Amino acid sequence: MKLRTAVALVPLLLVFGLLVYAPSAAAQDTGWIRWGNWAPSAPAFDIYLYSFGDLKAQTVIKHVRYGDVSSYMAVPTGQYTIGMRDSGAAATAPPTLSASVQVAPGAAYTIVSMGSASHLGVQVLKEAMNSAAGQALVRVVQESLQQHSITVTDGNRTLGAHLLLGSYTGYLSVSPGQQAVRVAGNSESATEQVSLPANTIHTLVVLDESGGLRIDSLEDAAGSQTVPIGAAATGFGGTAPRAPGSSPMPWLVSLAGGSLLAAAGVIRLRRIRGGTVRLP
Repeated sequence: MKLRTAVALVPLLLVFGLLVYAPSAAAQDTGWIRWGNWAPSAPAFDIYLYSFGDLKAQTVIKHVRYGDVSSYMAVPTGQYTIGMRDSGAAATAPPTLSASVQVAPGAAYTIVSMGSASHLGVQVLKEAMNSAAGQALVRVVQESLQQHSITVTDGNRTLGAHLLLGSYTGYLSVSPGQQAVRVAGNSESATEQVSLPANTIHTLVVLDESGGLRIDSLEDAAGSQTVPIGAAATGFGGTAPRAPGSSPMPWLVSLAGGSLLAAAGVIRLRRIRGGTVRLP
């Protein structure tokens, strides 16, 4: 084998690597959605997802009860319509609730029902995708109907003050570990022990329960390299895409360079063994 032949093989190695990487590269055209029900007086929902201009549902989640939130589901980027129907209703029945969302590349969304029976709605929350090194990121969402306004604290630090129904805070950086998070409303309060590991992102949702309040901690994106992918939703198939920010190009370049050096070494060794090397 001559050196120029080995050099000619390098592009082929790169092409092969890119072909192997092709499913992961699709992550650049992928987003993530999870669904939930935060409306205490609403029935359980069957949730349908439709891509723009397509009347055939691609994803259906059955019997989503109050307080339920699914795992994330990877979906191609683009415009979608969400239809929420009472559990067991025909897929052709008019949805009880509907909304639209534009899924951007590498972005994640939580889509939930919320509000009172007379004022049901759909809320679309976009997640943070990059964690704070060595810290936990936290935001608070107020979904309690029992308490008109709530304040949430972590020790002496206020995470959200005087939050009304449907309102939410931005993400705040907090010390990682087990935290005693307290929610106080007009007439009720509750304290929950919440685990907030370093380099994770969480949404703390204030919900109603019999006789009081509760705090549900939902893990959002666990840093830029990991997105929780679950099988609660079905319809798109395929393997989970690589998390945003992860690229194989350094590996491919190293592979090509290593292959070239290895080929050159073999050629030099053959020349030495064959006595064809001229010493200075």
